[in-house]
Amino acid sequence: MKSAAVQRFAACAMAFAIALAAQAADGTREVHGSADAFTAPGVALAWGVLRGSDEATTTVALRIVASPGEYSAVAVIGTDPFTQRVVMLLPLTPNSGRFELRVPRAHFADFPRTDIRFERAAAAPSDTQPIVVYFLGLPDTTPEFASAAALDTYLTDRLARERSAPATNIR
Repeated sequence: MKSAAVQRFAACAMAFAIALAAQAADGTREVHGSADAFTAPGVALAWGVLRGSDEATTTVALRIVASPGEYSAVAVIGTDPFTQRVVMLLPLTPNSGRFELRVPRAHFADFPRTDIRFERAAAAPSDTQPIVVYFLGLPDTTPEFASAAALDTYLTDRLARERSAPATNIR
């Protein structure tokens, strides 16, 4: 008889295989974002924290820049991987080229996984795939700022650097 640990491992491996098969079936590429900035062809994003007077008033900013010619819509979803609870932080929204999302830092305790979904535009180059960039918690490298102006300057500069560098994260 198999031990409980072996059975749990087998169940996790099966779930992972099913998820990979589903991903391959719809052509969506899932990429783990692990730093405070991410870049891919047609996509760049950066995280920052605006410190409040206490933890309850501290917010996390996520700025997203995406080429409307490559990606027609963007969505941001928070998930608790243990309970499978989901919260839509940004419902699927037509891509205007730039998005900024602000959420309380405490949100990440309840919903540690964040998925940023980029839907492929119909007129996009044929090698453009839909992308889901996922983060497990707030990236450790995310800088904190005391003022909104400093946060805005950082996000603007960080995205400019990301967009000028070769997009090596995927493709």
